[in-house]
Amino acid sequence: MDIVSSTKDEKPMSASRSRKPRNICLAVILGLIGVAIVMVILGFTVFKPKHAVTKVDSIGLKDVKVSLDVLRVSVHLNLTLDVDVSVKNPNRAGFKYGTGSALLKYRGETVGEASIPAGDISPGETIGVNLTLAILADRLLSNSNAYSDVASGTLPLNTYTVMSGRVYILKVIKHHLVSYTSCDLIIKVFNRTVSNSVCKYKSKL
Repeated sequence: MDIVSSTKDEKPMSASRSRKPRNICLAVILGLIGVAIVMVILGFTVFKPKHAVTKVDSIGLKDVKVSLDVLRVSVHLNLTLDVDVSVKNPNRAGFKYGTGSALLKYRGETVGEASIPAGDISPGETIGVNLTLAILADRLLSNSNAYSDVASGTLPLNTYTVMSGRVYILKVIKHHLVSYTSCDLIIKVFNRTVSNSVCKYKSKL
């Protein structure tokens, strides 16, 4: 009786079976690496982050009450500003920003402040934000220039806003954006008007 051994035939088949899972695993890894590379390229080309554009549309007086104390050479002033700001997201991804801040300054000193509520801006969308800034009388009283400025009928002020957030590219890559707006203006106290409003805009990635 002849006995035929199949050991030599089984070895190549066994080696082939062991290489198959390894090849599949390698293909999956290479595929994932390829996807990651494509996402990074898109994140810095097609989806390259752009500066958020913050613009002050209007500044108006909501309320003005003023009285001069000649004997004490002091001024009592209640003033409220209405500031309309628009924020545009030029990116192809959503912009999510945290609570921002708006300051009202008189000759470099902060005399009023307000917060900007956090929110989201869709790709290419522009939203409007309304701010109410009121002068805190006690802070203005401490400035020696306040009496002479109000007596002359003009009050130089500055509004300063900061908004900070992130743009999420393909929900994976994130970029931090900060937008600043500074507006110098003159309040005509007795005419109750705003004049000579000049704004400067700045943003950084």
